[in-house]
Amino acid sequence: MVVIDYINDLELDACRRINALSRWRAVKALFTAVSRLGDYPAWVGFGLVCALQQTHQLGFFVAHTLATAGVGILVYTVLKRRLVRERPYIKHGEIECGTAPLDRYSFPSGHTLHAVSFAVFYGSYEPSLLFVLVPFALLVAASRVILGLHYPSDVVAGAGLGAAIATASITLVA
Repeated sequence: MVVIDYINDLELDACRRINALSRWRAVKALFTAVSRLGDYPAWVGFGLVCALQQTHQLGFFVAHTLATAGVGILVYTVLKRRLVRERPYIKHGEIECGTAPLDRYSFPSGHTLHAVSFAVFYGSYEPSLLFVLVPFALLVAASRVILGLHYPSDVVAGAGLGAAIATASITLVA
């Protein structure tokens, strides 16, 4: 697609500069760990913490969490399959792949979508967790570009979609 190639070229310099950080062993190790935790383990852990606080509405909380996560999975899967934007390390040989991706395409960032969605969603149930949720979501988002798996616009789009999904989910049940 001509438009996607044009946007890829616009973002290439930023991708190179940000991805260069992964050449430092400690940076790569940190963001690889953050990325793996952002696959699901951190969000399950945060969800368990929230669930323990929802004893009077535990079933509703679990169903609400699963429905919100399911919408996120559906949205990013459909978009990735339709837009088929190759990951930066595939498209540009000078971008180093820092860790194995979960799938082939990059737009939008599913990790970022879920990180922002869960930060907003869990934060609405337990605002006291926001001091951990927000920085972790930001680290997950940064990891995607540092590890060469996403363009900055993939991450921005994922964050916007995640915030919208969580906000809609919260609003619908309020």
